[in-house]
Amino acid sequence: MSQSIDTKKAGKIGKIAFGILLVILGLLGVAAFTSNSESEEKGELNIKEMIFGHVQDAYNWHITTIGDKHISISLPCIVYGQNGLDVFCSSKLGHEGHYTEYNGYKIAEEGNYAGKIVEVSTGKRPWDFSITKNVVSLLISCALLLIIFLSIAKKYKSNGFCKPTGLQAVLEPLIVSLNDDIIKPSVGKNHKKFTWYLLTVFFFIFINNLLGIIPIFPGGANLTGNIAITFVLAALTFLLTNIFGTKAYFLDIIWPKVPKWLKFPLPIMQFIEFLGIFTKPIALCIRLFANMFAGHVMVLVLVGLIFVFSQLSVGVGLGFSVVSVLLVVFMSLLECLVCFIQAYVFMTLSALFIGMAQVEEEEE
Repeated sequence: MSQSIDTKKAGKIGKIAFGILLVILGLLGVAAFTSNSESEEKGELNIKEMIFGHVQDAYNWHITTIGDKHISISLPCIVYGQNGLDVFCSSKLGHEGHYTEYNGYKIAEEGNYAGKIVEVSTGKRPWDFSITKNVVSLLISCALLLIIFLSIAKKYKSNGFCKPTGLQAVLEPLIVSLNDDIIKPSVGKNHKKFTWYLLTVFFFIFINNLLGIIPIFPGGANLTGNIAITFVLAALTFLLTNIFGTKAYFLDIIWPKVPKWLKFPLPIMQFIEFLGIFTKPIALCIRLFANMFAGHVMVLVLVGLIFVFSQLSVGVGLGFSVVSVLLVVFMSLLECLVCFIQAYVFMTLSALFIGMAQVEEEEE
């Protein structure tokens, strides 16, 4: 009896806390709207620019700002446009809020190409092969993956029966669990053909998710919150699913085992099955992108609360800064869990989709 009462009290407390959070976010929306419009005139912090400046890709890697001095790592810009092939440092184009023109190019501040290099004369985009913040983060994560797993592979190669130590002891149970509990049951007897991809995509997403929530270099890049990255990962699953699909898999799409009136004369089920080929990878792409992007934005919004309320009153800003910091710590810890969950979900769904394409013909 007492346990049920405690459960009810916990539920009420949770609802109250959720209601308070909604009120705070509502106040933030109103305050941010007014503060953003006023900040353009007063030169104060623009919350909207601060948030999207951190989650979007950039031609330099901003570290911090001390006074009026921006400390950042300039990255190489490689474009092919009106002058042919041009290679120059991103510092030539200025920094956020103080963009300059260089050699007929500039970074657009508004419009469809906002934040991207455009030609000054035409306003059009050149062919852009620049090494951006996300590209550098991608290279860093790939280097980490190679260092970690090549070092573990070297230990197994030297002595496969030695007691696991260090990273080997941490990752071996995880790899065995993912392989035995997820990949084998989901894919079936051909699981060894796809294990390399599924484990790679899991650790790639997991490491990049963790790097994304680290606020200092080499972390802070929102790689898995970029839809181009999640699209490529989903496209790889799509290709593996359909290239290695069995004859029975494609036969079920062309002539599914349903009542004939659902597939002839109108190919209703054929259309649904064919559409399902593309909706599955699209779901993978959007799910990972939306969850990671929303998590980064939520943390930045909570940080922005401090500046929004400090503009209303110094006392209110100081008082709410404590609440905001506590919420940021809680959300950051929650993000650590989400980093693992999203990598796990992407790998699991990929394994299920590949397994569905490995069906064999049923014996009559």
